[in-house]
Amino acid sequence: MKPITEATSFGSITIDGQKFNHDVLIRLDGTIQKRKKKLSKKYYGTSHKISLEEAEFIYEAGAETLIIGTGQYDRVRLSDEAREYFDQQEVQIDSSSTPEAIRLWNDVQEKVIGLFHVTC
Repeated sequence: MKPITEATSFGSITIDGQKFNHDVLIRLDGTIQKRKKKLSKKYYGTSHKISLEEAEFIYEAGAETLIIGTGQYDRVRLSDEAREYFDQQEVQIDSSSTPEAIRLWNDVQEKVIGLFHVTC
């Protein structure tokens, strides 16, 4: 069952009543994991640009949509290689600031995975 994203503020996100003080990845089965920012940070020196390696970790076979919460101030972006990878997997990307992305997450009906950045 898809968890409900309830709220976000700088540095946190609340999902199904549980507050997380770190970026999260929500899997197709509803499992919530801590984002592996190091997969991008080692290439770019920041977690604000998603690398191909992180994209490969994020992807799950069967996913139709990836919702990216780009942070409270809309800073996170996909690298060109990551975008191309998701295009090859035929995954639609919806990215917007995290406050907007949590609303979108709750409304989407497709097979969806989510990545939510909780700071800038």
